[in-house]
Amino acid sequence: MFNRAVSRLSRKRPPSDIHDSDGSSSSSHQNPKSADKWAASLENLLEDPEGVKRFREFLKKEFSEENVLFWLACEDFKKTQDKKQMQEKAKEIYMTFLSSKASSQVNVEGQSRLNETILEEPHPLMFQKLQDQIFNLMKYDSYSRFLKSDLFLKHKRTEEEDEGPPDAQTAAKRASRIYNT
Repeated sequence: MFNRAVSRLSRKRPPSDIHDSDGSSSSSHQNPKSADKWAASLENLLEDPEGVKRFREFLKKEFSEENVLFWLACEDFKKTQDKKQMQEKAKEIYMTFLSSKASSQVNVEGQSRLNETILEEPHPLMFQKLQDQIFNLMKYDSYSRFLKSDLFLKHKRTEEEDEGPPDAQTAAKRASRIYNT
């Protein structure tokens, strides 16, 4: 009996390898909260639909929502396979964000503007240089202000309040799994 207990203890797994019955990790390194992920990088923020929503709200207040809308349109455009759809989307992006008559014109370097003739033969990366400019504009300008904004800080506080204290019974189950495996 004693040997079996010692054997179980010697096979003890590190906390990072311990999982709850649903397969989720039960180590002290829980999944980071969305606000923490958003604060880690603009890329993380833009990968999260809720993050995009909050960032758009912020940019709308700053009168620069067109930047993230352009970036998102370019991401969607790059995934387009059908040539006809690609032409339609390219024209829509051009007319909405790049044309001198655009309703939501983005602020890109003048020499980087596309000529309308390029819209006839679109390719998935045709907007990449402009998209990169807008990404950098957001990353080094509005993103840092977003992280200091009331909108972001309120979301972060709400997440922290919702977390609450850990469940004592769950902690006991985890300890039991550590020593009984």
